[in-house]
Amino acid sequence: MAERAQRGESYFEYEHRLVMPDSSLKHLHLIAHAVHGENDPPQYVGAVQDVTRRRLAEEALDKARSELAHVSRLTTLSSLTASIAHEVNQPLSGVVTNADACLWMLDADPPKLEDARDSVRRIIRDGNRAADVITRLRALFSKRAFTLEPVNLSEAALEVVALTLNDLQRNRVVLGSELADDLPVVAGDRVQLQQVILNLLRNAVDAMIHVDDRPRRLLIRTEREGADAVRLTVKDAGIGLDRQTMNKLFDAFYTTKSDGMGIGLSISRSIIERHQGRLWVEPNEGPGTTFAFSIPCLVENGAAATDTKVS
Repeated sequence: MAERAQRGESYFEYEHRLVMPDSSLKHLHLIAHAVHGENDPPQYVGAVQDVTRRRLAEEALDKARSELAHVSRLTTLSSLTASIAHEVNQPLSGVVTNADACLWMLDADPPKLEDARDSVRRIIRDGNRAADVITRLRALFSKRAFTLEPVNLSEAALEVVALTLNDLQRNRVVLGSELADDLPVVAGDRVQLQQVILNLLRNAVDAMIHVDDRPRRLLIRTEREGADAVRLTVKDAGIGLDRQTMNKLFDAFYTTKSDGMGIGLSISRSIIERHQGRLWVEPNEGPGTTFAFSIPCLVENGAAATDTKVS
């Protein structure tokens, strides 16, 4: 603060976390501003506020939101059981088929070693594919604290699409994807962002479930938004929504589905807002609706908070 004051800065705002002698934590909010006299050097007037109760309340609210997000994620994934089973069974079937072929090739006289090696390579490929699916599922089913990490939204979207592909095909949805290759990474919780993408895809499918007079087209797109943000868009060709419904969509427990809980979009918005972003909905020029969210790109020069020991 002294160095910044010497550079002529006139306003300061900090938060400190103090470790007290009994190991409890105290959170302080400090602000100060300069008061300039005509000939005297500037003086600084400041205040220190104990915001421990507020911070504890925020942490309790975050915990409650995480619990609700976990329940919502499990509910969404339960509706994709058939699609998930297919994604796991398909590579496992390939493993069994190639293993049988490998045994047959090794039993030949003379053994077909090169063909057997090709079968083993396919077994390794399919085994890794099944393992990747299970790893992604474990992450989505996991219950963990909010975790910031570098995330490529295009890659995160591809993983979600892979889990829902069989479900999209079963519902006769024609999927189009325009995922940018050069997308800058964002600082985010990968699982929670994938939860938002999954929720938007599922809503798009549900919006087209009764459409029979035109193709059920769904488009997912990632792109830059200006110089410091990225955007993900999900566009459907469903029945659409009126303005009054759109204004209520993000309210907790409001739903247009007979079997809906009404928390998916509300949780999705809170997740995006926690990432310093925004989530919105707008009507298409033709049939259907577009949902989109944008979040800031990762800034490399952020500083981590530290503890100060009080004795």
